[in-house]
Amino acid sequence: QDEEKWDFVLVSDIHEVGSQKEIKRKKFLDELSKKGFIIKKIEDKKLFYGVRAPKQIFKKYQWLLRNPDSRWQNPDARQEVPVTTRIRIVNFILQNTVTPDLEKLHDLMKKNVFEASFPLHEKEEVREFLKEKWARWRSIFHHQPIEKIRCYFGEKVALYFAWLGWYTQLLGIAAVAGFVVFVSGITIFNSSQVSKEICEANTTIMCPLCDQNCPFWYLSDTCTYAKVTHMIDNEATVVFAMFMAIWATVFLELWKRNRATVVTNWDLYGWDEEQEELALELINNLQHEPRQYQHSYFRSAIILILVLVMIAVMIGIAHALVIYRVVATALFSQSHSEFLREQANTVAVMTGAVLHYITIVIMTKVNRRVALFLCDLEKPRTFTQREKNFTMKIFTFQFFTHFSSLIYIAFFLGRINGHPGNYVRIAGKWRLEECHPSGCITDLFIQMAIIMLLKQTISNVMEYLIPCIAHKLRKKQQRPKKRSMVLGEEEEAEDPCKRQWLNNYRLNEVNIFSLFDEFLEMVIQYSFTTIFVAAFPLAPLLAFINNVFEIHLDAIKMMRLYRRMVPRKANDIGIWLQVLEAVGILAVIRNGLVIAITSDFIPLQVYKYTYSPCMTKNSSGVDCSTGYINHSLSIFRIEDFEPHTRAEALPNFNSTQNKEYRDYRNADDYSYTVQFWHIFAARLAFLILFEHVALCVKLIAAWYIPDVPQSVKNQILDTKHTNLRKEL
Repeated sequence: QDEEKWDFVLVSDIHEVGSQKEIKRKKFLDELSKKGFIIKKIEDKKLFYGVRAPKQIFKKYQWLLRNPDSRWQNPDARQEVPVTTRIRIVNFILQNTVTPDLEKLHDLMKKNVFEASFPLHEKEEVREFLKEKWARWRSIFHHQPIEKIRCYFGEKVALYFAWLGWYTQLLGIAAVAGFVVFVSGITIFNSSQVSKEICEANTTIMCPLCDQNCPFWYLSDTCTYAKVTHMIDNEATVVFAMFMAIWATVFLELWKRNRATVVTNWDLYGWDEEQEELALELINNLQHEPRQYQHSYFRSAIILILVLVMIAVMIGIAHALVIYRVVATALFSQSHSEFLREQANTVAVMTGAVLHYITIVIMTKVNRRVALFLCDLEKPRTFTQREKNFTMKIFTFQFFTHFSSLIYIAFFLGRINGHPGNYVRIAGKWRLEECHPSGCITDLFIQMAIIMLLKQTISNVMEYLIPCIAHKLRKKQQRPKKRSMVLGEEEEAEDPCKRQWLNNYRLNEVNIFSLFDEFLEMVIQYSFTTIFVAAFPLAPLLAFINNVFEIHLDAIKMMRLYRRMVPRKANDIGIWLQVLEAVGILAVIRNGLVIAITSDFIPLQVYKYTYSPCMTKNSSGVDCSTGYINHSLSIFRIEDFEPHTRAEALPNFNSTQNKEYRDYRNADDYSYTVQFWHIFAARLAFLILFEHVALCVKLIAAWYIPDVPQSVKNQILDTKHTNLRKEL
């Protein structure tokens, strides 16, 4: 039975005898035969070549990478090589076997000499266990069998699921905290003094929100919106933002401990990836010379310039979305449809969000191409180095693709648009959009909610449905032909391998990016969960619900819908850890900025402790924020409007009366008031204080929680001591 186990299957079209492709295929298979590989051919609609490596290759591997304590053992009394290691070694040799024409398997697949190469899903005990106990929806709340995943998919995949499980567990804590903050916001929905004042301001007339056909309006019209704003924008949000900064640090520190325990149990704590790669190169070709480390400052400068150009393009796309919203609002407000006129701003924002989602989908594909091109320019020494470089570039590009629009809404929207009578305009015609009169934080909340819900639901549904439908279609297409072959050539149909190989071939293709894509999706989600959490406290809850399904969705895909991944050996999650740490620091900075700049928290605190009734006279029974709204409005004279502004009048409208807008400006020359500079100084002071305190707390948490548990250190110490004693 063991003789019938095949390490890999190569699939090829049936080429004409004597054709160029057929000759190239034969040359490649001959090279494998020279290395002692056994090759079995099965013919169907395609040609299938089963490949099995000679035992000698695995003995060399074991000898070269033996454990220090195996030096006293008899070399022949060594254990069998695990299946995952077999597949890894065979894959390395297949990828690095060179034909006389100096072509590798990668080149031959580009030229359609071979169509596919994959290891097989075997009917073994581990697989049946994983299919029944892990890759099923009913086991959604069960503990993950990490050890079994490692035995079947290798360490890299096992560490991904260990990390995802750990992240989801700790997200549960953040989700509960976020939910409590949100619920506490709902409880003060009607009791906030600020929103009460807005709801009662039915005599305060505000400036129109666009140039043409927009009416003057009463501040009380935004009553509901104001209540929603103060549901999000309150003191609890500041505490929650600080909590999330500490949470991000504790999560990573505890993950480092968890990872150290796991890899020590796997005997991989001190594993040397470079030594492993050199050993595989020598097993494949004894004459191999290692590529030397190289660094070119010129090449690095070119790559840096190209990365900056790419980032500039993404910022340009964010600007294009801003221009779209501005122009769309102006056009919709002049539309013949009454609904479009009334809801011009909402329709512009919603269509803008859809456009943003489309740009994310398109730019993801572009980003990948560009990142691969830049990696080729860099000429990395090893596959691992290439993967690290690619990860850094694609994450940077994806980060700007996802967040440049949110950064604009959070920090620039409504702050660079001028004031009534002197608006900043695009092409001198369309005035820049403003925040909602109740504040900018609700705009950010809505945008975050739309993107997170859309991205998580649509991407998860597509992630499952596309491979599922593709798998069913492939099965359907290939079934009729298979039956005719069975009837026509009975002796071939009896081959036990044929059905297994065909079933594996019909599964969806995996590539080196399959696991990378899962990591990238989760790290982008982690960024959403931490970076703008001050504006969207429900982000951790949405992420938690998504991840509970994501773990089992990935499990079902890997076990049932995709071909078997080539196992990769690893003792950590690689460069992703540095990326997560960078996101943690960015989260502190961005949340500080959201509270200081986007939210009304600082202006309200300045008012309470400087200008409020509590400070000016003894009024113990009065709420300190009484009068804040009136204090935050500025007066505008209607005669100062620009000539082409045409606003609709309100009933009982007095055209000589002064109107109001949200800002801190003088009534005579519209320059900034003393209060504006006071609030500006308070914003800067809060930002510096918040960031320093949060970063200090992060550093203390990182110092307080050791990366490696003492039990792991003691275990390594005991092993070293035992080995040295045996040597003596």
